[in-house]
Amino acid sequence: MQWNDTMKQLMGKATELVRDGRLAEATHAIQQALGNHTPAPQAPPEAAPGTAPAPMRWRPTVVPDIEDAVLVEPRQDAANEGTAAHVSVPAPTPTPTHAASASPPPIAEPAPQPTAGKAAAHPHAEAPGSFTRVAFRHPGVGQGVHHYHLYVPPGAGAGTPMPLVVMLHGCTQNPVDFATGTGMNSAAAPSNTLVLYPEQPQSANPNGCWNWFRPEDQHRGRGEPGLLVAMVRDVMARHPVDEARVYAAGLSAGGAMAALLGREYPDVFAAVGVHSGLQAGAAHNVMAALSAMKSGAKPNARSTPVAAPGQRVVPLIVFHGDADATVHARNGEQVVAAALGAGAGGPGPVDKRVEQGRSAAGQAYTRTVYRQGASSTAGPAMAEHWVLHGGGHAWAGGSAQGSHTDPGGVSATAEMLRFFLEHRR
Repeated sequence: MQWNDTMKQLMGKATELVRDGRLAEATHAIQQALGNHTPAPQAPPEAAPGTAPAPMRWRPTVVPDIEDAVLVEPRQDAANEGTAAHVSVPAPTPTPTHAASASPPPIAEPAPQPTAGKAAAHPHAEAPGSFTRVAFRHPGVGQGVHHYHLYVPPGAGAGTPMPLVVMLHGCTQNPVDFATGTGMNSAAAPSNTLVLYPEQPQSANPNGCWNWFRPEDQHRGRGEPGLLVAMVRDVMARHPVDEARVYAAGLSAGGAMAALLGREYPDVFAAVGVHSGLQAGAAHNVMAALSAMKSGAKPNARSTPVAAPGQRVVPLIVFHGDADATVHARNGEQVVAAALGAGAGGPGPVDKRVEQGRSAAGQAYTRTVYRQGASSTAGPAMAEHWVLHGGGHAWAGGSAQGSHTDPGGVSATAEMLRFFLEHRR
């Protein structure tokens, strides 16, 4: 979607309606801005003081392009970390359902179990060389059944602990589409790396977006971050995973969620990749999400630091096209700045090196590498920032067989995987 005059007019109208308290009409204006031209909803009757409002039903919308801040309030998901039941199933798209539920209190995180040697013994371990859709359940979800796809490399049968990459798709995408577009499975095979693709159903968000802009989905042990780490633990229970080499990457809304995972779980993720995404805490509601997507997060955004004092700062690699009309390139700069700010005061000064280059297809890029220390070769980078000149809102170097890819760009898949494997937690 282009941020054209019509978009600006509709968003201006939505802002005025919110200020006037006309929230139902504001929602309709936002939906129009995102391509959903459904009839304007009638404002629901106000609930009596002290009573809970009736659950709201939302019809999933279909938009022609990837839209990160879905901008209808999705249901609140009761997913948290817990013990999972595992069933391998075929890979058809599930029929979405919708039920509103209250956010649960945080629950204790399960302790990771030793995983070496489990691949051959566990009855539910997926076969080496497979790409399987898994039905995932755990206590506290009620009727909720979540799914993810898992790629197991051909060398998994040896029982050696393997790296694990979590790949978070963007809006309107799904795990199979994302795996096809990024080519991560093929890239991960030589290093014997597992790849986990969580699936966001339309019942959780009408456009299949990760809900990066909701406060209940921005904290450890709650909402979607808790659910995603529970999926990681589920894979660890069946396969020999090297717990010091677990990584998260995502595109767009998935990139924003990957940034949140890095902030909330530095004890789980060794490094994070953010492609065309936003910094953790960039927005806490729909209107702020739209504003951040359009021009970057506000300087006084109600965000929490990328790391608490004394907490490990997760290394990250960022890709962003400077012609991105969906998520402004300023957001990529802010993701990097947040990490550098959190790492300030580390051992020695931050060394910054800038290089210019072109992909094999001719797209220009600027790569900036930040390392802690006086030399550019002093250990792994704490951050890399790739600015893709002329690049839009698409995975750089991806396959045209998947959605939202730019085959002419430098390979974000190869560079992210290279960056990840340079880092251990």
